[in-house]
Amino acid sequence: MTEQQKNTWKMGKRDMVFLAIITAVVVILVLGSTDRKTIPVPNDETHRNTTARAQCMICHDAAGVRPQPATHTKMERCFLCHTQPEGWAGAPQ
Repeated sequence: MTEQQKNTWKMGKRDMVFLAIITAVVVILVLGSTDRKTIPVPNDETHRNTTARAQCMICHDAAGVRPQPATHTKMERCFLCHTQPEGWAGAPQ
């Protein structure tokens, strides 16, 4: 093998697969690191004094005034995702 043959590199099928996998991983990490898109809790008297899921579900269960959509998570901690209003009663003092 000559010196010129040793130094030439051609991208092969394995190299393309490797680059495709690395690109997919980077894209997934970038898309997964975006901020959550959540609905803030309205800043009214009712929501400022609500501190437990049971209180939320009075209005937001299936028979409530404003039920959750069917696609909503069944998580037990509403305020983990939803932002609390200014002056929220459950805020640490």
